[in-house]
Amino acid sequence: MEQNESTVGRTAPIAKVIGHQHDDGHDHGAEVPGWKAHWDLLLALFILAVLLTLEYGFDIQLPQVASLIVNAIAYLLAGRGVLKLAWRKASRGDIFNEFVLMSVATIGAFAINEFEEGVAVMVFYQIGEWFQDAAVNRAKRSIKALLDVRPDTVIVARQEGDVEVPGADVGVGETIVVRPGEKVALDGDLQTESGSFNTAALTGESKPDTKYRGDQVLAGMINLNTPVQIKVTARFADSKLSRILDMVQDATARKSQTQLFISRFAKVYTPIVFFLALALCLVPYFVVDEYDFYTWFYRALVFLVVSCPCGLVVSIPLAYFGGIGLGSRNGILFKGGNYLDVMTKIDVVVMDKTGTLTKGVFKVHQVVPVSLSAGELVRVAAALERNSTHPVALAIVAHAGGAAGEKAEQVEEIAGHGLRGVFEGKQLLAGNLKLLRKFSVGYPTEVEMVADTLVAVAVNGQYAGYITIADEVKEDAHAAIKELQRLGIGTVMLSGDKQAVVDKVAYELGITQADGDLLPEGKVEKVQELKDAGKRVAFVGDGVNDAPVVALADAGIAMGGLGSDATVEAADIVIQNDQPSKIPAAIKAGRITKRIVWQNIGIAMLVKVAVLTLATGGAANLWEAVIADVGVALLAILNAVRIQRSDLEA
Repeated sequence: MEQNESTVGRTAPIAKVIGHQHDDGHDHGAEVPGWKAHWDLLLALFILAVLLTLEYGFDIQLPQVASLIVNAIAYLLAGRGVLKLAWRKASRGDIFNEFVLMSVATIGAFAINEFEEGVAVMVFYQIGEWFQDAAVNRAKRSIKALLDVRPDTVIVARQEGDVEVPGADVGVGETIVVRPGEKVALDGDLQTESGSFNTAALTGESKPDTKYRGDQVLAGMINLNTPVQIKVTARFADSKLSRILDMVQDATARKSQTQLFISRFAKVYTPIVFFLALALCLVPYFVVDEYDFYTWFYRALVFLVVSCPCGLVVSIPLAYFGGIGLGSRNGILFKGGNYLDVMTKIDVVVMDKTGTLTKGVFKVHQVVPVSLSAGELVRVAAALERNSTHPVALAIVAHAGGAAGEKAEQVEEIAGHGLRGVFEGKQLLAGNLKLLRKFSVGYPTEVEMVADTLVAVAVNGQYAGYITIADEVKEDAHAAIKELQRLGIGTVMLSGDKQAVVDKVAYELGITQADGDLLPEGKVEKVQELKDAGKRVAFVGDGVNDAPVVALADAGIAMGGLGSDATVEAADIVIQNDQPSKIPAAIKAGRITKRIVWQNIGIAMLVKVAVLTLATGGAANLWEAVIADVGVALLAILNAVRIQRSDLEA
């Protein structure tokens, strides 16, 4: 099966997902016009229907010459594109493809005076192709809708007034105006007091999301109520939506192992059936007493028609494309069909705690000073934490009065520990208790018993107190863990937070294995241990320190809303709305896709083997052959389309 020919009119990279492409403009990845574009095929069908009605309804047969002329007209109307392409490929030395196969079979039918059967094979083959085109385009719509969510122009508030300019021309720091009903074109911070947005393009959920002054607004959101102003924080090409679109388009080019197998299979299978058909025609001459060329040539033609692999080659990529589309509609981005396959083999899901199972939106719960006042302890801690974007740091900064304030200097982030720096001439440390131990700072042993997340502070090598931070478990986290366990998937939680906090969250969610006090390399070691034990591991995380373990896992899953760019880039799957419930949904999407793929392979091979056997014995004719070929293709395609109607919440 030829799959690398360029196609007339193909512009969208998304077309790459469809492995079955023709170089005559007949492309299952291109937009397909309605019946007017197929007038010639419909006219050929009409002529065929009239001839069959006359012959079988009124017992009227045209003279042979007249019948040849009329059938030849119908044949050329339906099949001239296939004949042209078969000739082009054959002239290049490529004779083992479906186009040459169909041309040989139908011309052969004319050669033995089976005119109507030759026309019928070509007509119904082309009708099957038409239905396949329609099915492929239906599968593309959900992702095409995603590709259309980014407006090309935006209104920018400038000194001379509001100006409409291309989105790519807007610089960071400029202010754009978005009116009700319009889509946000660039990422930025809301400058208006508040606004309500539809976030379906990014999260898969259409419920309104209210943003307030200073909150981040992302490209692709739709402004619902009042005009808003947004200060741009990323260029057009660097927005989160642009990265999502790149991921989706790249996903269409990444084929699963099953797709690659089917492609390789078709390239071997097609020449084999050519030679088998040739053998079916010629070998009986040497082994059959009363050899009749017409009989065995006819059987070989039937064999060729039935053996066409078109249904498999189209329906398998279509199924994976449907799986990617199903995920995107549910806020899950698969970066390739291969990751749908991987998710069906996962034994254990390993999850980070903060930002994955918990909201990652921290608030200062308690301030416990020792050598400083409570206010001073918060002030010096905030001076250091203003240099970090970690959720815990942001909580302390917010408690101290916001981001605008005093900042420490010579700040160094110590991965998995915290920060150190200089403030007002004093050496500061702020982080977990491992940080204090690393720098040999003593602290009361009772601090070890604090169950909540805490930030310990030291000034000039002396313990100064601690600040506890409260985080909340996500609303759907418990349901997600329960659903994973129902699916037979093991659950493990790994965190850099202290063990007491990790145990508390694990108990609340029903996770039996939970490890805390882990540095990034500790998470890598834990995941490697699971892999060494023969487990297929998916890791879910959101922080920059999760990027190495996300890349190590068999399936790396990033929380795309709160997640760092590094983690999103390293991940194989991105959950756009940060909901843990999408983790079992991703596994279900993979299982649904795999089930339908193998159903299609089974149906196609079973029917083809049965009809090929009948054809070899002379029990099937060309009518039955074309019905079997087109019927199997349509059944497989309709089955693949079912993926898009699946419910991942069930």
